[in-house]
Amino acid sequence: MGRRALIAGAGIGGLAAALALARQGFRVDVFERAPALQELGAGLQLTPNATRALRELGALEAIGALATEPGALRVLRGADGGELAHLPIGDAERRWGAPYLAIHRADLQRTLAEAATAAGANLHLATEIVGVDDAANEASLTLRRDGVESRERGDLLIGADGLHSPTRALSGLGEAEAPRFSGKLAFRATVAAERVAPRARANEITLRLGASAHLVHYPLRAGSLVNLVAAIEASWRDPPDSEAPDDPWDAEGDRPALDRAFADWSGDARALIAAPTQWRAWPLYTRPPLPRFARGRVALIGDAAHPMTPFLAQGAAQAIEDAEALARRLGEHKDIERALSAYSDNRIERAARIQREALAQGRLFHLDGPLAVARDLSIAALGPEGVLRRLGWLYAA
Repeated sequence: MGRRALIAGAGIGGLAAALALARQGFRVDVFERAPALQELGAGLQLTPNATRALRELGALEAIGALATEPGALRVLRGADGGELAHLPIGDAERRWGAPYLAIHRADLQRTLAEAATAAGANLHLATEIVGVDDAANEASLTLRRDGVESRERGDLLIGADGLHSPTRALSGLGEAEAPRFSGKLAFRATVAAERVAPRARANEITLRLGASAHLVHYPLRAGSLVNLVAAIEASWRDPPDSEAPDDPWDAEGDRPALDRAFADWSGDARALIAAPTQWRAWPLYTRPPLPRFARGRVALIGDAAHPMTPFLAQGAAQAIEDAEALARRLGEHKDIERALSAYSDNRIERAARIQREALAQGRLFHLDGPLAVARDLSIAALGPEGVLRRLGWLYAA
C-alpha cells in the first residue's frame, strides 16, 4: 500500500494539499472540524503565483471556469474618487506566466474538494483534533467525533488548520503566545451587481484609499455579484485562546462604525458601503514568522504556518503555493523527514517576506495628510508599468 498522508483542515490549503499529495500517489485523509463545507468568506483574488500553482495541480481549468478575469486594477482616492493608477492585469499570462483571477471562496473550496476526492482523497467532516504525535516512523492524530475518540496513523501529518491551528500548538512548531490583533478590522459583503453599477465596474478590481481605511471591490460569478471588502482601524477584544474560531466570519459587522469610518469619503464610496443589507466583521490577526514549518513528520501550511493580513491578497495564494511546493519536495525525496525539511527551507523566507510586506501595505493604504499626498505622488511617478514591475517578485515566483 502507498504512503499515507493525514491532513488537518479542509480549507483552501488543506484541500490543495490533499489534491497535490493524492496526485503524488499518497493515500490521503483530510479531517475537518466543521460539519460541512459552507459558503463563507465571499471573494478571493487568485494572483498569478496562485494560478500557476493551481495549473501544476491540474485544477486551473476547472477553477477558471468559475472565476472572473479582471482586466485592470484601479486605485482611487477615497475622498473624491480621483484616479491614482489604472493598472492593466488582463495580460497577466503574458506578463507573469499565469492569469489573474477572482473567485468566490466557496466555488474554489468546492472545486478543490471535488478534485481531491476524484484523485482519491477522503474527507472526514465534524472531526476534531485533540492530539498530535510524531514518532520515529509515523505521525498520528487523536480525533474526536460524536464524543468518541480514535487514533489515525500515517507517514506524515500536514497542519492546514488555520490561525488557531491545533496541529501547530500540539506539535511544538509554534510559539505559545496567542495570535496578535493587527489593529485592523475587515468587513466583507457581496451584493448583486445591478445594485452597485456603475460605481463598481464590471471587469475591474477597484481599490479606494483613505485615512485609516480602504475599500476594495471586484466582480464574482460572471459579474452577477460584487465582492466588497472594507478595512478600518479598530479595537477588538481577543476571544479566549481555547474558544477562538479559525475564521470568525460569524460576527455581524458594526454598521455604525463602518459608516463613521467612511463618512467623509466620496458619494460613490458611501453608496457602496450602504449597498449591502449586512456586513460580516473579520478581525485581522498576525503572528511573527516561524523559524521552520516542519518538524519530523509534521509540516504546517497556510495560516497555520504564516498567517498574514490580506493587503497583498496572498492568504489563499500562499496556502496553494505551500501545497504545490510540499508535493514537489515529497516527489523529489523518498525520505519524508528530509522532504518536509526541504519544503520548510524552500518556503520560510518567501512567506516571511510576504507577511512583512502585507503589514506594510496595510499601513501604506491608510496614510493621511502629507504622507498620503507623498504616497499618491509616488504612485503617479512610478506609472502603471513601474507599479506592475514592483509586483514581479510576488507574481512571477
